[in-house]
Amino acid sequence: MRISIIDYGLGNLHSVLGAVRKTGYDAIVTNNISELYKSDKLILPGVGAFEDGIKNLKQLNLMDPLHELVNIKKKPILGICLGFQLLAKESFEFGCHRGLGWVDATVKKLSFNDEKIRIPHVGWNNLIQKKESKLWSKVPKDALFYYVHSYFMDCQNKEIIIGKCNYGNEFVSAIEQQNIIGTQFHPEKSQFFGLKIIKNFIEKL
Repeated sequence: MRISIIDYGLGNLHSVLGAVRKTGYDAIVTNNISELYKSDKLILPGVGAFEDGIKNLKQLNLMDPLHELVNIKKKPILGICLGFQLLAKESFEFGCHRGLGWVDATVKKLSFNDEKIRIPHVGWNNLIQKKESKLWSKVPKDALFYYVHSYFMDCQNKEIIIGKCNYGNEFVSAIEQQNIIGTQFHPEKSQFFGLKIIKNFIEKL
């Protein structure tokens, strides 16, 4: 099993690598296109700004290879946090920026009427399992996961939504679109059940 964690200059790459290793598998952190083509599974983590993420992917000439690997060769990919948001068509973060465009969704800033609800959303919160998924195998419905974000994915295609979180309002926290999986929460920071989700992605999807 070849697992590649895509390095585009934004993200807690070594935390994700450590989490993969705790599941009993190994991975490489790389932006080498030939290595990505050899991979069985891809992980796109990330923290930071949407605009910077897309800019870095373009500068590394990864946009077209990733499109071929994910949409033509159908390699499974797990997007985490910013990596999840980059899957969308566009983001309204300091203007409008085009994303990878694999998911019919836009990325918008969290907004609440209650000023006591803080942005960014940081900490442990719920995962409402909206649909059955192999990603949720042996993950209890009351499991908590770790979030750090100020933006959320607004999905036009509701069929791909498999999980939501309730923080002020319900927002999408997980999607599954054939071989494209994404989580707004950080499974690599979510202890036992976060590792279970990573293992489920590796073994079942």
